[in-house]
Amino acid sequence: MIFEKWLIPDKIFSSFTDVTPEMLRELGIRYIFSDIDNTLATYDDSVPPPETEKWLGKVRDKGISVIFVSNNDRGRVEKFANAAGLPCYWKAAKPATKVLRQAMSDAGAKPENSLLFGDQLLTDAAAGRRLGMRVFIVPPIRDKRSVFFRFKRRIEKPYLKKYYKTKKERKGDL
Repeated sequence: MIFEKWLIPDKIFSSFTDVTPEMLRELGIRYIFSDIDNTLATYDDSVPPPETEKWLGKVRDKGISVIFVSNNDRGRVEKFANAAGLPCYWKAAKPATKVLRQAMSDAGAKPENSLLFGDQLLTDAAAGRRLGMRVFIVPPIRDKRSVFFRFKRRIEKPYLKKYYKTKKERKGDL
């Protein structure tokens, strides 16, 4: 698989709530650069839902900064981020890295203490990997069913299979 090094995440979780602040601290993560849509909320949630607010609070209480980096438009991203009281960057054009690199610079983050958190391998994982960050992926909360999104998800399948196969093989070695 040609793009394996950019599309296979470090970890896949069932939900963002499975990512604990303690786990992040153990990994040396001080900055989370997170997608919003289908990662922490649905496209319909204009502000963070209660479960998201609770998780963000726990993470921040442990001294971990959260910065939203979304491909969505300014109005949507700012409204969500302002409700959470967090910095944000919109129209990031992930997998391009320019906006993500700017967000890291503004926060004073380095790849080794940063995490890219998202729901898509072709955008989120690729952007984080290109900058040398850890990458955590969650399945989309409620995926769009357009032809474009179905096509993207189909491209991701072999990389997800490779991730789970590698994970299973590593488990067998323990």
